[in-house]
Amino acid sequence: MFRMWCKLWKDNRMIRDTVVERPEEDTRTHKVFAALEECCGRFDLEQPIWLDAVVNDFKRHAKARFVKDCFIEAVDFDYLEIQVIEEDEKNER
Repeated sequence: MFRMWCKLWKDNRMIRDTVVERPEEDTRTHKVFAALEECCGRFDLEQPIWLDAVVNDFKRHAKARFVKDCFIEAVDFDYLEIQVIEEDEKNER
């Protein structure tokens, strides 16, 4: 089971969160993208842009923040944070 926690932050407070589960067999990258797409659907957001800094943070910590610059449309929060909280043991990071 792959689970990712998605949180919206504004003024140093979490204003909304959800956990997305991806039970299917797939690569870690595909699971992350699918979970992010589902999260954005739940939050009624467009897909954010993966800037180089976001990619590097995610590779190091399995956690990333999408700030306002990652979204084409204006957003009413400070950032979207994603964090992998459970991974299949056979999948590598």
